[in-house]
Amino acid sequence: MKIYTKTGDAGETGLFGGPRVRKDDVRIEAYGTVDELNAALGLARAETLPEPLGHTLLRVQSELFSVGAELATPDPFKHGTALIGEPHVEKLEHAIDHLEGGLTPLKRFILPAGNRGAALLHVARGVCRRAERRVVTLAAAEPNLQDGRLIRYLNRLGDYLFVAARYANAEAKIGETEWVKPGN
Repeated sequence: MKIYTKTGDAGETGLFGGPRVRKDDVRIEAYGTVDELNAALGLARAETLPEPLGHTLLRVQSELFSVGAELATPDPFKHGTALIGEPHVEKLEHAIDHLEGGLTPLKRFILPAGNRGAALLHVARGVCRRAERRVVTLAAAEPNLQDGRLIRYLNRLGDYLFVAARYANAEAKIGETEWVKPGN
């Protein structure tokens, strides 16, 4: 099977179980951004990260593949691609609670910085927030997404990535860089 089909050369792509749409369609923007997030997490995982981050990020990458499949399917319930739900959100919440238990509570805003692994997690967090915004836009017009499952998942994932970056820096004994208000 060849990787290239030439069916997208005119700027359209096919949805799973659905019609062909323009490649700049809001649905394509949503699952394309989720794909970017998955790649950003793969890059972060290429760094040496403290456990349990690597294990959780690997699980999240598989979950994001499922998120993308659901977003690429106009009727995910009919086609069996609606796989991410509250149990996945709760797993992220438990992971956040576990990591935060060993961190100093924040008193100020911090800049996305630190070692390379932490910085890549901050980049992934930014991509995650963009993916969340794209899914919010799609969900406003898509009845199959209006239950908010995927929005909650991406929102919690953004929170997890922030805490994971802090955890990576703490484990590496790298202090956080606090935001300094301009003029101070």
